[in-house]
Amino acid sequence: MPPHIPVSPHAPVEPIDPGGQAVRPAVVELRQYTLRPGRRDELIELFDREFVETQEATGMVVLGQFRDLDDPDRFVWLRGFPDMAARHRSLADFYGGPVWAEHGPRANATMADSDDVLLLRPVSEANGLGVSPAKRPRIGAPAPDRFVSATVWSFPPGRSEGAALIQDGLLPVLRTTGPAPLAVLTTESAPNTFPRLPVRTGENVTVVLSAYPDEAAQRRHAAEVRAHPLTRDEVLPGIEREQAGPPRVLRLAPTGRSLIR
Repeated sequence: MPPHIPVSPHAPVEPIDPGGQAVRPAVVELRQYTLRPGRRDELIELFDREFVETQEATGMVVLGQFRDLDDPDRFVWLRGFPDMAARHRSLADFYGGPVWAEHGPRANATMADSDDVLLLRPVSEANGLGVSPAKRPRIGAPAPDRFVSATVWSFPPGRSEGAALIQDGLLPVLRTTGPAPLAVLTTESAPNTFPRLPVRTGENVTVVLSAYPDEAAQRRHAAEVRAHPLTRDEVLPGIEREQAGPPRVLRLAPTGRSLIR
């Protein structure tokens, strides 16, 4: 079994750079919204038009927006921050500002629940998520023909063995058998610096975020990983012994303005 390597602390990050440099946030929110029936496209159109550049103007970065392929009334998105203090400043500026005052009521009217939020950080500097906001598609761009998966592994609170097995055992096999994951994230345990927006507490998760040309490519890759001798005989059984329950796989279709695709 791969040796235990402690999960790394926060890595230094680059601020949002209008010159087109990559952004590598140290804090990431994975947000899953349950919407009122039939209103997902309404929220996506509003979000992509009004809530992308205006959030980024406060110092955060909108990483990805998605339709959940398993639930027509679920909208999934991610945003990132340089650190927890910056998260508080950015969220206070945005949700206390004129854009949310004008458009927030319409957005909230589409939502049945917006409190399913995981607060995350990269498991290591090398496994963080890098994006270039300057390359974001224009407003009204068509949705790309791409498939994104987010596998959420849950472990008992206070235990790091599962995250280490994913980082040191599963991740190398993922890289050698197919496209490398875009990021591997784990629970950020710092207190929520903006309690106006709740996050899930008591969580210990590791999230593997990957992108493929289509779902068939993802299925082929997953089959190769399961059949690989290391994962079949050591890594996956080890993860199963550590996990609190089966992993949840989010099957996601990026919207037209998503940077993750």
